[in-house]
Amino acid sequence: MLRFAPSPTGDMHIDNLRVALFNYICAVQREEPLLIRIEDTDKERNIPGKEKEIFEILALFGIEYQEQQLQSDNLRFHRAMALQLLQDKRAFNCFCTPEILEAKREAAKESKIAYRYDGACENLPAEEVIDNPNPFTIRLKKPTHPITVSDIIKGESTFSPDDIDSFILMHADKFPTYNFACAVDDMLADISLIIRSENHLSNTPKQIAIHEALGYTKKIEYAHLPIILGEEGKKMSERDDATSVKWLLEEGYLPEAIANYLILMGNTTPTEIFTLKEAIKWFDLHALSNAPTRFDIDKLKFINREHLKGLDPKELSRYVGFADEDIGNLAKVFLKEAGTLKELRTKIGAVFAPKNVPDEFKEEYVLLRDMTLQAPHFDDYEAYKNYLMEHSGLKGKHFFEPLRILLSGAEHGPELADLYQYLKNYLKEVAK
Repeated sequence: MLRFAPSPTGDMHIDNLRVALFNYICAVQREEPLLIRIEDTDKERNIPGKEKEIFEILALFGIEYQEQQLQSDNLRFHRAMALQLLQDKRAFNCFCTPEILEAKREAAKESKIAYRYDGACENLPAEEVIDNPNPFTIRLKKPTHPITVSDIIKGESTFSPDDIDSFILMHADKFPTYNFACAVDDMLADISLIIRSENHLSNTPKQIAIHEALGYTKKIEYAHLPIILGEEGKKMSERDDATSVKWLLEEGYLPEAIANYLILMGNTTPTEIFTLKEAIKWFDLHALSNAPTRFDIDKLKFINREHLKGLDPKELSRYVGFADEDIGNLAKVFLKEAGTLKELRTKIGAVFAPKNVPDEFKEEYVLLRDMTLQAPHFDDYEAYKNYLMEHSGLKGKHFFEPLRILLSGAEHGPELADLYQYLKNYLKEVAK
């Protein structure tokens, strides 16, 4: 089984969506089920409604799964296994207060050395532990040997016992830390391959240490995806709009195009434009680059434009607020200068909205508008244009400039003949 394990603490980011896509693809390729585990044990940071939003986004991107789970439903197992580790002497109660620990961190900082837990509570006499009324955390005993992580993308990384340290498994409120809950949940679900961001690489040896302490011997494969950098080559901030999947969708990027781009990043693919179903046939996790990849919004817009071009005209028409094949084809004409649904809606909206006409063309515009409202139907642009020219006496820019504004709502844009062939049945609405 594979798993995608998001937290309901904010908008889904593109790196999380990439993780979801890769887990889905590999689950299908390996013919293994996919589990969606909502990691909701951070009670203070959980945002109501985000869990539902996660599943809506997964559905929108065609990511199918076989099981879903709330991490909090496993709380009884987290607590039971923590007690088991205490009984097996693989973990210990720690009564150090946050204030004491912070003072030790500051002392280490002043001495310019890395802070490590000093084992103050590891060997307390049993009576001091049993009779101590103070709150306590549960810490895993520091491993006695280095732990090597074999990663499909990153290769091998070895961590010393000091790198792993005696870290906390259970907080004083009896809720698990991220690493402990994650390790236990992966064990319970019999996860075979973990694909996640390289931000989690330092967590992996800790989770392996937990598995070893619990006597879990199944070998889990790991693949840590390189981080996505911003356009300036720096790590993307959560404040960057483009990191949010929700923002990209609101801007008018198609799910198919976003998925296409995220799979393409740092990858060698047989073609640049493809669907998720097509990617399943050739995607190879081993072929991904291990270097950070840069997010390029212009590249995404190019890919989005290509997917918009490939849409059925009626479907595209519905995306821009209509249900007519001609309007869908009209939208495709505007794709020469628009790359998102939001931009297309603006272009199409301007065609049917009241026109903003420069003063120098207002008189000519009114004349052409009134003539268009009264003119017979013309099947082709040349006949329509010649009729207006003949009956208005206008020519040059005093004809074409107001006519362009009349038909498109803008002073610049596609060829008028290209617009007319799809607007000829809407001229009364356009010129109202």
